Amino acid sequence: SAALAGLAGVAGVMVRVADLEHGAWPYAGRHFAGIVVTNYLHRPLLPLIEEALGEGGMLIYETFMVGNERFGRPSNPDFLLRPQELLEVARAAGLRVLAFEEGEVTTPKPAMVQRIAALR
Repeated sequence: SAALAGLAGVAGVMVRVADLEHGAWPYAGRHFAGIVVTNYLHRPLLPLIEEALGEGGMLIYETFMVGNERFGRPSNPDFLLRPQELLEVARAAGLRVLAFEEGEVTTPKPAMVQRIAALR
């Protein structure tokens, strides 16, 4: 939250600090034009994120996938996407997939990742 303090007072920006894994979903009933998720996976949130995406909204999601354990953390399968998992989630939600990638990257450090850009 300290890193976001500089955004206080910027028109159209609302900073909210929330524990997304415990307690109520803080965005119930809200819809967003864009949602970006990076380096984070808590599968119970996937339907809530999809629901919060407004009509015409863009979802950009990138996180680690199976195979990343050879590079270090995360290595727990609970925090690693299965092959094509983001693609399956987006299609099941009726999103239009604009781009999807999965595999090994070398920058900023070696890792196995999945990336998707999709529109409602």
